[in-house]
Amino acid sequence: MTTKIHNILFDFDGTLVDSAPGIVKTMEETFKRMNVAVPSEAEMRSTIGLPLGQALQRLGSLNDEDTKRATDLYRELFPVFEVGYVKVFEGVVPTLKALKEMGIRMAIVTSRDTMSLDLIADKRGLSPFFETRVTGADGFTPKPAPDMVDALLQRMDIPKEETLVVGDTTFDIEMGNSAGCATCAVTYGNHDLQQLQSVNPSFIINDFSQLLEICNSL
Repeated sequence: MTTKIHNILFDFDGTLVDSAPGIVKTMEETFKRMNVAVPSEAEMRSTIGLPLGQALQRLGSLNDEDTKRATDLYRELFPVFEVGYVKVFEGVVPTLKALKEMGIRMAIVTSRDTMSLDLIADKRGLSPFFETRVTGADGFTPKPAPDMVDALLQRMDIPKEETLVVGDTTFDIEMGNSAGCATCAVTYGNHDLQQLQSVNPSFIINDFSQLLEICNSL
């Protein structure tokens, strides 16, 4: 990877914000209210990054009807349980400011639905840094398929060779790799180093601010 990075597409949960405690709490309450056995925290964390319905169905071994009920209930509980728990990771805001000042174009690519993404991004002051986003509500084939990245490349009219996809899960890295972009895995999110290494990211960082080193070194 020697091409200069001019564009970065960020995953949201586990990459920009620490939402895992809120997601786990909301899932836990959802399963309790449906009288479904509550999975372990590790099991719930392992599904972060997947579309919500798919995650709930897998965790609760739900049929299609119950999956819809669980998804609707989760979204009803979300403002109460999840938003208050979500925190921006240390170093994210100053790094995004620096990247924007460098002229880097930025967007979000997330399995989260548009309403909840906008709610959190607005409340946490992240929205001004990003020119657009593709979410799980947009109807594209979900991660790890490349479709969501492909849609952003087309919408922003940017070449894949100059674009970096940043995420904390194997789903993110596989998505970016399949789209032909450079990829950067962050180790402080929901998948561990060994999992991330298994999908061959172009870069691995332990601190969000290290993105500046990557962009300046190419």
